[in-house]
Amino acid sequence: MTEPDWPRLDQRARLGSVPRPRFLIILTLLLALTACGLGDSDRSREQGSTAASEQNASLPKALAQAAAGRPHVATSPQELAKQVVAAEQAIAGASTPADVLQAAGHLQQVGYRTLSTRPQWDAAVRKALPAGLRRVVADNVASRREFRSMHPTSRRHLHKDLPDWRIVAAAPAKQLLEHYRAAEARFGVDWEYLASINFIETSFGRIRGTSVAGAKGPMQFIPTTWDIYGRGDIDSVRDSIFAAGRFLKAQGFARSPAAALFRYNNSSAYVRGVSLVAKLMQRRPRAFYGYYHWKVYYLTRLGSVLLPEGYVSKRRIPVRTYLAEHPESRPTDR
Repeated sequence: MTEPDWPRLDQRARLGSVPRPRFLIILTLLLALTACGLGDSDRSREQGSTAASEQNASLPKALAQAAAGRPHVATSPQELAKQVVAAEQAIAGASTPADVLQAAGHLQQVGYRTLSTRPQWDAAVRKALPAGLRRVVADNVASRREFRSMHPTSRRHLHKDLPDWRIVAAAPAKQLLEHYRAAEARFGVDWEYLASINFIETSFGRIRGTSVAGAKGPMQFIPTTWDIYGRGDIDSVRDSIFAAGRFLKAQGFARSPAAALFRYNNSSAYVRGVSLVAKLMQRRPRAFYGYYHWKVYYLTRLGSVLLPEGYVSKRRIPVRTYLAEHPESRPTDR
């Protein structure tokens, strides 16, 4: 869980008892390239870097900053509104290049994280937004605040250590969509709800580790619940998505999605948060691609710490110790 991201991404605490479910150097080639001066691969990288710079120069400032590295944290409502507009417009564009789309997702995430903890900015941000994005922004922030409400409000009650997780690459977005839609066809559970759960529980499978309640896999199932609804491997993306569809169908999703979600995690805030995200994707299917590119942040006493792909620890690590070695993961909020 996350705070101000999603609860599963930050804390991984489960309120209920049901599923929360090369490097090889070729010496002769290297010598040949050195003898020739600038090799073809070097030229290619140089050209690619130039092309990327030219592309970034044409982007809105906020998005160019995100594409060049880590998104800037807004210091005013007006700046935040510009960030959100740039991110949402890029995500909505079917022809947006993959690298820009990735930057837009991270920018969107940082923007919503920032606004969700600054309710005093709400009115000014809304005023600065185009009318067509006001509901989108409001619903995203509302969902984040629902999940944040599941965590302690006092910093001193938050973790001073980072988790014993591995952060890996998510399955390709196309593959995930195929699994969600196949499960929808079989079990009658809207794919957007399955995607929302997968997003909130483990950032689309990026988080590998067992929750404090013993939940496992991309959709976070308690093993005893998996024994009933699971088929195959609890760590399989496809198998876990299908198990979630099977579970939600059995809990009466067709009659009441909210009631079925409450059985998935018996928290009203969880139900509202998941539903808001799912309904956003129903209205704006490309919203999925923005969420897909969100990063893993972990809420601590020092703020939300970025856990990049490749993070791995078999034990909990003091936040200050990790940040001393990885300053690039510094908290984006205090």
